[in-house]
Amino acid sequence: MGQLNLVTGANGHLGNTLVRALLTRGERVRAGVRDIDNPAPFVGLDCDRVYAELQDKAALRKALEGVDVLYQVAAVFRHWARDPQTEIIEPNVRGTRLLLEAAAEAGVKRIVYVSSVAAVGHTGQPLDETHWSDETDNAYYLSKILSEQVAWEVARAHGLWMVSVLPSAMIGPNAGRLTDTMNFLDAVQQRRVPLDPNFHFNFVDVRDVAEGMIQAAVKGRSGERYILANRHSSPLAALIDAANSVMPGYRLPARAPRWLLLGLAWLQERWAQLTGQPAELLVSQVRLFYGVRQEYRIAKAEAELGYRPRTAEQALREAFGYLQARGAV
Repeated sequence: MGQLNLVTGANGHLGNTLVRALLTRGERVRAGVRDIDNPAPFVGLDCDRVYAELQDKAALRKALEGVDVLYQVAAVFRHWARDPQTEIIEPNVRGTRLLLEAAAEAGVKRIVYVSSVAAVGHTGQPLDETHWSDETDNAYYLSKILSEQVAWEVARAHGLWMVSVLPSAMIGPNAGRLTDTMNFLDAVQQRRVPLDPNFHFNFVDVRDVAEGMIQAAVKGRSGERYILANRHSSPLAALIDAANSVMPGYRLPARAPRWLLLGLAWLQERWAQLTGQPAELLVSQVRLFYGVRQEYRIAKAEAELGYRPRTAEQALREAFGYLQARGAV
């Protein structure tokens, strides 16, 4: 019958892309989701859907029965919440612990744990897997740091075979609901970015991350981290060039000074607390991203996993093409 793979967060951007990549290879796939009554992301896909809520250990234990390889993708991915400790940090950290403990009890043979370059950090210089971020102000970043640390703690305690993969900002197809990253690209495509924020994100195609994860399960060395990113980050000018290759006519807006972005972010956060509507820009994001290039070394993933990502330019062009086609449907 072949090995059985469980993908958590299988209705999300990366999870759904990974399910498709595994099925294309002829693998058996169990798709773990919280909303078992929403079949839309799995139309035409020959996989089993199971309930897998990271805060429900009994459900996790059942979902893991007979599983050979666990791809832990599910996580809270958002930067703003009225109560970030309760809504972002605790669910990610506690969910990681419960899932890996359940995996140990179920006898899962291999685990590919999805962390993030948020746990590596960025300094403007190329960073490798040995680097850990010391960020504490941004709740999402802190949740990824703490969650990966807990993952390694549980893996060591139970003798689990585990590798972690650290993707950068993922873009591309199979986004049933647009992530914060894809929403930023959509805002560029829709000409809704009035100022250049001087952010330099490291973009990677979600399909390349999924392929890197599959290779990590096969070729990875237990106990190791693998950065799945591009070599170089992209300023807004690069996004506009890619968007113009799909729909021409967008000019680079004026550069926003840091003080202005900090003021706008502060106002947005105050308004968000009053209304409950998520802030589109946070003070912590301005402090993290303004003028800092997100550069990473991917030589380890290239050498050990055969990781060969599309260039950032190609990934961006294809992502904007996907957004245009999606909007036309």
